[in-house]
Amino acid sequence: MLVNFAAATLMVVLTVLIHFAGVLILMGLLRTTGHRLHPRESLVGRGAAVVAIVMGLVMIHAVEIWTYAVAYLVVGAMSDFETALYFSTTSFTTLGYGDVVLDRQWRLFGAIEGANGLLLFGWSTAFLFSLLAQMRTLEIDWLEQRR
Repeated sequence: MLVNFAAATLMVVLTVLIHFAGVLILMGLLRTTGHRLHPRESLVGRGAAVVAIVMGLVMIHAVEIWTYAVAYLVVGAMSDFETALYFSTTSFTTLGYGDVVLDRQWRLFGAIEGANGLLLFGWSTAFLFSLLAQMRTLEIDWLEQRR
């Protein structure tokens, strides 16, 4: 159980670092292209910027899910990559169909992936909500200045 918990802890640390780096990259992109979020930009331009950020978040989560899938293979909890990726996706998203299950030895590892995924999706949601709130604030300020 100690090895299981240590491996799960390592994966949490690794995926949090991946998420942190990914969000930092997205923030850097926002700094360089932030003018596209301004209300004076077209609605299509602002929409494209939001879609790009959402796709960036999807890519970050995909990397994290694939990282867990590789970990399942490395520790011998899964026998093939497709099954490991499927299990990781359903665990990380907390969907958990239950048609693929881990051996008793690795159950804690899988459960911690679900908790980790929930937290990382929450982080992404907070980031996206913050971005949209900032866009709305810019829009309100811009409209008031035009009066």
